[in-house]
Amino acid sequence: MLVSQFVDYMRYERNMSPRTIRSYSEDLDDFESFFRNLDCQLSWETIDRDIIREWVESMMDRGNSATSVNRRLSSLRSFYRFALKRGMVEVNPASLVKGPKKAKPLPQFVKEGEMNRLIDDDRLWGESYEDALARTIIIMFYETGIRLSELVGLDDTDVDLANRTVKVTGKRNKQRIVPFGDELASELSQYVEKRDSQVVRTTSGMFLDKKGKRVSHEKVGKMVKESLSKVTTMKKRSPHVLRHSYATAMLNNGAGLESVKKLLGHQSLSTTEIYTHTTFEQLKRVYKQAHPRP
Repeated sequence: MLVSQFVDYMRYERNMSPRTIRSYSEDLDDFESFFRNLDCQLSWETIDRDIIREWVESMMDRGNSATSVNRRLSSLRSFYRFALKRGMVEVNPASLVKGPKKAKPLPQFVKEGEMNRLIDDDRLWGESYEDALARTIIIMFYETGIRLSELVGLDDTDVDLANRTVKVTGKRNKQRIVPFGDELASELSQYVEKRDSQVVRTTSGMFLDKKGKRVSHEKVGKMVKESLSKVTTMKKRSPHVLRHSYATAMLNNGAGLESVKKLLGHQSLSTTEIYTHTTFEQLKRVYKQAHPRP
């Protein structure tokens, strides 16, 4: 009775599409079937939060995704809001029930072999200032793991070529020192020489466009996408992918989790730990490909 009134409300007062109404009805039917099987004495009016939580758990146990479970829970919340407003129930038992969190997608990264080819193969790069800028930016991202905003905000004075360090201003203006190697030092020296001979600078920024202005976030994003397209067909080809690639390469080559956390400027170790899942997934794929009895 309650459900049929809710369906009429959706159809005639809210003018929802037949497909949406069918989806809501199926969700409510699923819940009703669950609580009737749990206890035949239960009704829509006597449902409490614990029963709804059990329903959520049962859906997860059946292999439903977090997205699917949350959608069904949303249908139930809407139904009880309607029933409460019409005085059909005294409380909304679904209001404080939280659905499962969506699993965060694993970070994507460029394979080390592909990055080596991009950096080492001179045939992929021209002699123009734009090419020098793009190449230096790619190497800076890959060898320091800094964020896009951090790179754009770099000034010449932040880079210490003699000591092979860069001072990075991260989120909430927190600063950290990130070391780099001889390769990036050489690349930066060549870039600065070309920049100072070809560009009339209007800012103290390290990375400048041809007009002498600090390079924009959009331009860097476009440069990275075009550069990565030379060596990989992966869908996501952004500066953040290079940050992921840096972290994954560091962990794969023996760096400790705490050290990588500090280098990346993460507040919490749990943020850095997601990269260990990436490397483990890679190890599993290698195992399946290489083991004689996977």
